[in-house]
Amino acid sequence: MARICEICGKHPSTGNMVSHANNRTRRRWKPNLQRVRAKMDSSVRRILACTRCIRSGKIVKAA
Repeated sequence: MARICEICGKHPSTGNMVSHANNRTRRRWKPNLQRVRAKMDSSVRRILACTRCIRSGKIVKAA
């Protein structure tokens, strides 16, 4: 399963880890994804959503 938010499409980004000696190696920043039960198109599904989408109310949690 890809680590992508199903609401906004946020996905891991890449860059460099830089040591004190300025050595550079690749790294990944992963989005903070949570599995939540959400109402989607008159049904309840478990989706991966980032915490920004959950907090801003872009999804409706199922009871």
